[in-house]
Parts: sequence; C-alpha cells; structure tokens
Amino acid sequence: MFFKKNDSTSKNDRYIVALDIGTEFTKALIAEVDKGKLNIIGVGRAHQEIGNMYSGAVADIMGVVKNCEKALTEAENQAGLQARKVVIGIAGEFVKGITSTIRYKRPQADKNLDEAEMELIIHKVQERASRRAQKQIAIETGNPDVEVKLVNSAIVSIHIDGYKVTNPIGFQGRDVAIQIYTAFAPMVHIGALERIAAELDLDLLAVAAEPFAVARAVLGDDSDSNFTAILCDIGGGTTDVAVVNDGGVEGTKMFGVAGRSFTRTIEHDLNISYEAAERLKININHPKVKPSVKTRLDEAVDKTLEVWMSGVELALSEFDAIDHLPNRILMCGGGSSLAALMERLTRDNWYQNLPFSRRPSVHHIKPSDVWGIEDETGDVKDHTMITAMGLLRVGYDTIFSDDESVKGKIDKILRI
Repeated sequence: MFFKKNDSTSKNDRYIVALDIGTEFTKALIAEVDKGKLNIIGVGRAHQEIGNMYSGAVADIMGVVKNCEKALTEAENQAGLQARKVVIGIAGEFVKGITSTIRYKRPQADKNLDEAEMELIIHKVQERASRRAQKQIAIETGNPDVEVKLVNSAIVSIHIDGYKVTNPIGFQGRDVAIQIYTAFAPMVHIGALERIAAELDLDLLAVAAEPFAVARAVLGDDSDSNFTAILCDIGGGTTDVAVVNDGGVEGTKMFGVAGRSFTRTIEHDLNISYEAAERLKININHPKVKPSVKTRLDEAVDKTLEVWMSGVELALSEFDAIDHLPNRILMCGGGSSLAALMERLTRDNWYQNLPFSRRPSVHHIKPSDVWGIEDETGDVKDHTMITAMGLLRVGYDTIFSDDESVKGKIDKILRI
C-alpha cells in the first residue's frame, strides 16, 4: 500500500529530510515523493560525542548541530541535492505518550455530527491529556512550573452510542466516546530541536515522538488496519515501547536503559575505556575474544540485562487499560543488535506476570516492513534505520494528507 497521491505537490515539497538524533548516532535520510510513495535517495550517519546527548535528550546543542551537519552533508552528497523540510525525532524519559478517553454527551442527539463538533471534542481530550502529562513530568523533574507541548496526536478509536465508527461525520447519537493518543514533551527539549533546525538552515515540519514515528512506519494508510504489536525501539540512551492494537497507538513508554547502559557496565566491570567497551560489546561473540574476557563480558551484559528486563516489564505493566497485550514484539534501533536482548525475551518466562495470552514472538522490523517507502541507495539495510524511516512517514503525513477526505480533515484538527 502506498501513500495517496497529491497532485498539488510543488517542487519544494518533493523532498523530505528525516533527522534521527540518537544518543550514539545521528542518522539523516533524504527522500523524494514520487507517485504517492517515498524514495530514499540520500543516507548519512555520524557518531555522537559522549557529552552531546543524555538519556535520549540533547545536552549540547552545538555539538549535536556539528554531527547533524556531518550526517546531512553525507546524505546530500549522495542525493545530489539539498532538501529544506525536516522532521526531527524526540526521545527521552520525559516524553510522555498518553491515550486518553473522553465521553461526550451531545446536547442534540438527532443532529448530524459535523467537523466543528469533532474539533470541540478532540480539543477537550487534548486539554485533559496535556494536564496529565504536565503533572507527571512536573513530579519526575521536581519542577512544578515545567511547560509541555503537544508533539503528536492520533485517533485510536471512536464509538457513538456504543458502536465503533471510523468516520464519525454525519452520524447521529447521544454518547460519543473517543480515544486519542497524544505525545507531550518539555518545551526545553523541543526548543533545543528547533534551535538545531535553525542552525542547519532547515524548515522544521514537525517534531515527532520516536515511538510514534516507528508506529507510523509499520501501520501504513489503511484506516481499518488490524495491525497489532508491541514496538520496542532500543537506542543508545533510551528504550521506547509502543503498544499498537488494531491499528491504533494505545500508548508509549520510555525508560533510560539502552545500548549505552550496557557499554558503561562493561567499561566499569572490566576497567577499560568506553571506546574499548563499545568495541567489545559489538564483537561480543567474536572468536578472537579471549575466554576469560568473554566470561567477564557476559557477566557485565547479564547484569544490565536484568535491569533492562525490569524496565520492559514495568513499561508493559503500565498499559493497565488493555485486557491482553499483543503476542508479537517487533524490535528496532541500534541497541537491539545486542543478541542477548532478543535471547532473553524469547527464552525466559518474564511474560507470565503480564496479561499475555501466550509467549510473545520476537522479531526485528525490516526496512521492507515499512509501508510506502523504498530505498534507492542500497544503504538502508536493517532495523537500525527504522526510526528514521518512520520520521519520513510523519513528514509525508504532515505535508500531503488529503484534506478533502474525512481522515484528512480530522488529521488537520489534530495538528491545530
């Protein structure tokens, strides 16, 4: 399935940049919109300095800008052009993805529901979610005056008088129950990304919560999609978990244990440099690693793995409004390359204390699993690029949603 074609596409709108600013790497993709799909024509990567990021959030703006320039230049050289419109991903423990339900009693049940009334209902949900996110972030940061901003919003489900509908416009009825996924982030984090875009002389289309971007990557255009899975994006600084049920994002959770946590433990336990610890982690199963070193290395990985597994269990336990968790876990991100993570998920009985109906299957998301995006470079090869591909998808949604369709009109309301 491909994106809907928009005949009004201008030359300036034909190209989209995705910047996945990770704790370990910055990745840049340039894609061209062509006949309703996205073709990746430029790919770039740059390694982050240790102090540039902290738990998925920007810690040194100019340091991050420098690395973004490297990745962007590499992608531009490959594409043979410069693109202006950019989508940047945001992660970190203080990015809150919340699914809220509001029940609205319509004063005139026999009146057809129109766009103005839908806008009113959606804004009520977003206001409620904003208060919840602000309160939660205030508690976690210890700052009661913290400001938050909506970064993404998507409808999960709509029921009118108990009946599920995909297109609410024109229906009559008294009780409207609407579930909306909303992601909020502290203004300080969003401001840092806005500054980065300005320093790179790029037009910022959107800031996207990265687990939401991963969900958009695999969901496609089908409004009736029954896609159901747990998405687990493991980067250098954070692990982002999203639960998708019947095509709707039920919510997202993030915690600060990921690839760099394993490296830090190896660095400490083996008393070696961070760079040497990273090399050992990447080559953990290489035959040239001495048996004595391998034993200590495995012990260090297992120690952090216990903490990571506790984070996964805690994150999934917080989806308490769901009767049954999906029986499929799809992983992406550079941190998920560590084989021990998938081995633990598939081997141990960690899932038995959670509402799974059976042991979940665990797989990596492949670039071929991403709807409507094709790679012309040959450089988008594995699960490490999925988040950046999802950011391209968010960029397409932002520019090219068909505003004449009901879905397009509701999407426009969600972005107001």
